[in-house]
Amino acid sequence: MLLNAFILFLCEAPFCCQFIEFANAVSARADKLRAWQKAAFYCGMAVFPVMLSLTLTTLFGNAIAFATGVLYGLSALGKKGDAISYARIHQQQKQMDEEKLTGCLEGQAL
Repeated sequence: MLLNAFILFLCEAPFCCQFIEFANAVSARADKLRAWQKAAFYCGMAVFPVMLSLTLTTLFGNAIAFATGVLYGLSALGKKGDAISYARIHQQQKQMDEEKLTGCLEGQAL
């Protein structure tokens, strides 16, 4: 768990590790990752110790890393669309369904 906390500090808050020579390099590499890659990394990093030892301490200790992964995952999903585009998509789907239905009915009539 200490290693996980150290990695989280290196990636997210390199100013806390300013006296470690490779901290800026690790932080720069972590910044190049996409949001979904960070989410998978942080959630995996948090789940691994819990699988090794399922105790209340490990659950609480790794909750912050898991929460960070969840937030990166949510940011990878993007913004929610507006109501107008949802209504337009729904209208197009409804129109396609009606065309399929009338095509089937015309095919049965022949």
